[in-house]
Amino acid sequence: MGDVHGGYKAMKQCLERSSFNYDTDLLIQLGDIADGHDQVYECVEELLTIKNLVALKGNHDEWFFEFMQTGYHPDQWRQGGAATVKSYLRLIGKETLIQRSGEGYKTALNPGDIPGTHQNFFRQQHLYYIDESNNCFVHAGFDRHQPFKGQRLENYFWDRTLWMSALSYKKEIQGGRKNKFNILTPFNEIFIGHTSTIQWNTDQPMHAANIWNLDTGGGHGGRLTIMEAQTKTYWQSDPIDSIT
Repeated sequence: MGDVHGGYKAMKQCLERSSFNYDTDLLIQLGDIADGHDQVYECVEELLTIKNLVALKGNHDEWFFEFMQTGYHPDQWRQGGAATVKSYLRLIGKETLIQRSGEGYKTALNPGDIPGTHQNFFRQQHLYYIDESNNCFVHAGFDRHQPFKGQRLENYFWDRTLWMSALSYKKEIQGGRKNKFNILTPFNEIFIGHTSTIQWNTDQPMHAANIWNLDTGGGHGGRLTIMEAQTKTYWQSDPIDSIT
């Protein structure tokens, strides 16, 4: 499943439309549960009911977790962060959102307001997951010219170069070149989020080289996508801003 960004109703649509079994199926969620829409709390609560869940760390999740650890949000609750604040303030009955002060941006939300189960959820997110078929699942990507394991942690939830170079490779193949897309650590297939396909005017999954991009704009007015990794069959939510 691609980037949820607080879109609880879209997430429920994907799970229902794919007939996902909460007890027997494995869900690999590609990160960025936080920020975007104001039902982050509900999203985490739902994911915690899934027996076989692999939750990956997205950059927005890392920002939120840093707040839980330090009381400081490194991006000052921007880029959808205000919706995350709203979600948890609603839970505890507080209404004050974000105010500018001499020390930066303050909110009524304190790290201690985040339920312990949710703190553990974000603490335990994985940087990546490699399955028994040597498929790699990672939020953003990695440096394909370095060994996969042991890279800077930020690479896994920030690095877009893998996807962008795969798109360039796809253009070269379409132009008649037959060079190989080299990755130092080979994988069967790679599944990513992080870089919304809305940038290429589509809310459908995109494929280049051996990489599938499942961030179909759930945080940007597009759709949320869930894909069956073996068959590539996928199901989507309605356009997220149209869901009532």
